Amino acid sequence: MSHLAKILLYPIKSLDGVEVEAATVLPSGALQYDREFAIFDEQNKFVNGKRHAKIHSLRAEFSLEDGFVHLQIPGSNSPQVFHLDEEQERIEATLSDFFGFAVTLKQNTNLGFPDDTESPGATVISTATLIEVASWFPGVSVDEMRRRMRANIEIDGVPAFWEDRLFTADEETVSFQVGDVLFCGVNSCQRCIVPTRNSYLGAVYPNFQKIFVQKRQATMPPWVAASRFNHFYRLSVNTKVPTSEVGKTLQVGSKVQILPQ
Repeated sequence: MSHLAKILLYPIKSLDGVEVEAATVLPSGALQYDREFAIFDEQNKFVNGKRHAKIHSLRAEFSLEDGFVHLQIPGSNSPQVFHLDEEQERIEATLSDFFGFAVTLKQNTNLGFPDDTESPGATVISTATLIEVASWFPGVSVDEMRRRMRANIEIDGVPAFWEDRLFTADEETVSFQVGDVLFCGVNSCQRCIVPTRNSYLGAVYPNFQKIFVQKRQATMPPWVAASRFNHFYRLSVNTKVPTSEVGKTLQVGSKVQILPQ
């Protein structure tokens, strides 16, 4: 049976994620705590993996209910502990020292800081997809591919690229249900430079994007709305969530089904 196998949240955009058993839908449609914080430079631009490969070497562990983050700075013997709401200036000072330029930490408790602000719902991928894509790159484990793709919800009990059923050629959304929560699939997510890099060290995998594009096109299932691909460097699906779902809870183990269109 197709079911929700994992929920992954990324409390500070571009830093490590945290796996949880349940997550609440916010009024924006985003999941609570996901990308709630983001790091910005003095030009008010994101300090993220797209622009700063150094960020991959920064480790973070989160205690969501208590509001703490444990930051492990490369070269330090032990992590530094901060309260995300009460010690933001300390976090900013530590991160500014790490990056070598001044940064600020901003918070948005409703929308967070998603890449796609028009479709801020959970991003979706299947376990089988991660297994298949990891097989294209010798030396890259399934968990490492999961860390590179940074999707929020992972569906098991379905074939590879099942999530590509969640959008259509005519750009209509596809309704699907995860437990009690209704989602609308929108489009396949365009990938950036981040998946090409080791998620712990930032080292680039040679020809990653070229290999990915060739394999993605070659393994495209017949059900895929290929006309929605202006290029094949796309993986996982962006979603929207109707306002009727606000406050509902996603739960690992829940049944997943695509609804009649």
